[in-house]
Amino acid sequence: MEAPDISMKNSGNNSGIPVYIPTALQRFVGQQETIRLPGSTVKEVLDQLVAQHSELKAHLYTEQGLLRSFVNVFVNDEDIRHAQGLNTRVAEKDAITIVPSIAGGAGGDLSNEEVKRYSRHLIMPEVGIQGQKKLKAASVLLIGTGGLGSPLGLYLASAGVGRIGLVDFDVVDFTNLQRQILYTTEDVGKPKLEAAKARLQAINPFITIQTHETRLTSDNAMEILKGYDIVVDGTDNFPTRYLVNDACVLLGKPNVYGSIFRFEGQASVFYAAKGPCYRCLYPEPPPPGLVPSCAEGGVLGILPGIIGTIQATETIKLILGNGEPLIGRLLLFNALKMRFRELKLHKNPGCALCGPNRTITQLIDYEEFCGLGRGQEHANGGEAAASKEITAEELKTLLESKKPVKIIDVREPHEYDICHISGAKLIPLSEFMQRIGELDSADELVLHCHHGMRSMKALEMLRSAGFRKVKSLQGGIDAWAQKVEPGMPRY
Repeated sequence: MEAPDISMKNSGNNSGIPVYIPTALQRFVGQQETIRLPGSTVKEVLDQLVAQHSELKAHLYTEQGLLRSFVNVFVNDEDIRHAQGLNTRVAEKDAITIVPSIAGGAGGDLSNEEVKRYSRHLIMPEVGIQGQKKLKAASVLLIGTGGLGSPLGLYLASAGVGRIGLVDFDVVDFTNLQRQILYTTEDVGKPKLEAAKARLQAINPFITIQTHETRLTSDNAMEILKGYDIVVDGTDNFPTRYLVNDACVLLGKPNVYGSIFRFEGQASVFYAAKGPCYRCLYPEPPPPGLVPSCAEGGVLGILPGIIGTIQATETIKLILGNGEPLIGRLLLFNALKMRFRELKLHKNPGCALCGPNRTITQLIDYEEFCGLGRGQEHANGGEAAASKEITAEELKTLLESKKPVKIIDVREPHEYDICHISGAKLIPLSEFMQRIGELDSADELVLHCHHGMRSMKALEMLRSAGFRKVKSLQGGIDAWAQKVEPGMPRY
């Protein structure tokens, strides 16, 4: 299937008789769904139609100029064969609908079982047989099978998208089950792709699930993405997000975007051929550690279901060629307020990737671009990052030696209540600058958070304030729970 044209155009002429063009024929009229044309009879209107769109003529008429037997035409809800045929009179209050009476499409015919399965789609004029065949012929790649990828996979498989690709390399963890509805307790410890493929195939045996058990990188992204019509971004980190965007722009593919954090979510469709790309909105990523991940800040389990379902809806609209996609629009959702907002996005003429004078013509090192590469190891006066950290095992040895060391927990109070290292002093990062006075620069300090990002940020604050005997616990309290206190709750 070719990449879908998603321009959703309608004729700008508001006078004349509206002619509704079926999905199968929209490619001959510039993807217009409705065209208004002058005429007092159906024949006069259709003559105007084929005069303006000559490629359409062979699909409507025989060489003898007769309406083809497999094309039905309706005026309002009346078949013209039961009126005066092509001589049926029309006025501006009427509407003409062209309905091919046989099915075409690249996806092949639908079996009786598929017709029954998708019957609620087939009775919708916006989908119908032709639309369902488009879904069957389509291929969609999901980057990530986690919180967003779960509802995406479930609904796209249920809808009958013919080939769904999955990219992931993680295993199912207990912490996933709060929101990643593809998985059950029995799946914990299994590779996500193995569990996801089995679940989606069980939902719909008529589709193909193709797995890519790998980390998406600059080396493999172009090869993986090029085999799909639409790419859906279900990632949770900035390097992969920029990688997906850049690969989609270079390959000319739409990128259905979604992101979540705590109670808030975003969704859009970045498609450089029709509007802005992700770099038009965010030319550069935030500094490392400034924006916490869901693992650090948490996420309402229902939220990825809402945003992922919106992404699935946008994907299906793109395949069908119906509706108004979120191109040039950023949808914001706040679950606490139960409120949606929409912001207009514009193509950035200075965009380094999709602008007229672009400087990015191939994939780059995205870890480096996002400040996570080797170049960051010597930040802060050339000091290696490793010299700022202490491992869980090293901290355990230090504590057992009875050497004076003070542990500072920079998480939030509700996290401290879940689990904490005995004797640790709680100073949340949100209060850290105001409470630095509670610490003595003469003391040996070890900072920790959940995974190590917030504690590194607190470390830099202390270094700037003149503290030198300070380190961050590598991997945070999660590493401590795994390596030192295996009975400690993990979250």
